[in-house]
Amino acid sequence: MNTNDLNLFEAVAHHGSFTKAAEAMFTVQSNVTARIKNLEEEFGAALFTRTNRKVELTAAGETLMRYSKQLNNLLEEAKRLIGKTDVVRGQIKIGFLETIMTLKGPELVNLLSAKFPFVELDFRSAMKPVLINDVLNYKLDAAFVSAPLDNSELKQIKIKEEKVVVVAPADCKSLNDLIKRKPLKAIVFDQGCVFRARLDSWLVSKGIAQYHKTVMNSIEGVINFIESGIGCSVLPAEIISTFYSGRKIKTFALPRELGLMTTILVYRKDVTPSPALKAFISLYDNI
Repeated sequence: MNTNDLNLFEAVAHHGSFTKAAEAMFTVQSNVTARIKNLEEEFGAALFTRTNRKVELTAAGETLMRYSKQLNNLLEEAKRLIGKTDVVRGQIKIGFLETIMTLKGPELVNLLSAKFPFVELDFRSAMKPVLINDVLNYKLDAAFVSAPLDNSELKQIKIKEEKVVVVAPADCKSLNDLIKRKPLKAIVFDQGCVFRARLDSWLVSKGIAQYHKTVMNSIEGVINFIESGIGCSVLPAEIISTFYSGRKIKTFALPRELGLMTTILVYRKDVTPSPALKAFISLYDNI
């Protein structure tokens, strides 16, 4: 076993595929398959369950993944310290809700590149459940998600609180006017979206369990549909004030328990952060 074997092992776990891992590591699938087989023989346990559709870590594979991450992170730290340089290098995979990426992605890239120019960011946007699952399964180093989150395997850092508001067509006079519309129409993201959940909770509090939904998986698309008078939605107030203040839409405050959202940064507790991830985490109070 060598560090390249562990890198191939991590690539298979990340991509869920021997073929994709081979492509990412610039080798052939037969080499990846052979190296994983050698690892399994060396440890005396299956590291992956294999089906026609995907490859997933076994319990033994998850244990090895923790140690593999620790080893690679320690090697990176050793290279930096032995080389007597303060330069932090490496790539980190960070997950975002799309709204957070829209607001803070460019700012974060600029801030990181100014302080740690040799750290590369790989951004992924997805819904909260997917992001959490990807962090737990080592496919992301960390992710920005909304609180609350009850998971003993994840370290949580509070980033910020922000307001979320109901966004409605320009002809809407009030929230009471909005909820009286028959049928009530809304532009929503897919299931798992925190803003869709806030909208559902608010409508239920008003005695509305059913409403007409149009699913639109881009912020620009949601705004366009609202502006066209098709329906309402729930979005961060800062998104509207920063990018859409001149559009023909109106915003209305939600009750405090629904109108405030806390963003947290999460990463695994049982894996010592790499130097690159430590550098990224050190920026959190500037986000």
